Amino acid sequence: MRVLKHHEQKLLKKVKFPSQWNKDSYIHEVTIMRKYHIQNREDYHKYNKLCGAITKLVARLRKLPENDPFRIEMTDKLLEKLYNMGLLKTKKSLAQIDRIAASKFCRRRLPVVLVRLHMAETMKEAVTFVEQGQVRVGPEIITDPAYLVTRGMEDFVTWSDTSKMRRKVMAYNNELDDFDLLG
Repeated sequence: MRVLKHHEQKLLKKVKFPSQWNKDSYIHEVTIMRKYHIQNREDYHKYNKLCGAITKLVARLRKLPENDPFRIEMTDKLLEKLYNMGLLKTKKSLAQIDRIAASKFCRRRLPVVLVRLHMAETMKEAVTFVEQGQVRVGPEIITDPAYLVTRGMEDFVTWSDTSKMRRKVMAYNNELDDFDLLG
């Protein structure tokens, strides 16, 4: 490779090449992205930023006195919010919030929920179903695999009305109506 000119060096000063990345964090990032079939690296970085913001909030809450009514109220609200999102198993204390990682957000993505509900066999297949618009959450058809499904909305994940998978399931269960074949 040739020696870079001065203006080229100035331009590349802020660029971080793959050989300069921290290998351990890069390997962990790629492992999580493959496991949950995340296509955009930015999504994973957003989850990490959310985890950092939650950790900072918990650190600020811990600085307040334990019997402070503001701390108690904010702790309850934070625990309730994280529990409803499906990131926590129970609403006990701030200690469990320290263990929130980006992978907890990844587990709430729509394709992961599809695999957990046995609507798809593999993560790749689930991502394909979502991108094709075959899945809806409530009345909305979702085409973004990064859609986070809350604990309350998990019960409303179904096949869309025009989905071929819905027709196959109904045909398998002998529930397919002749009127549905016209649409």
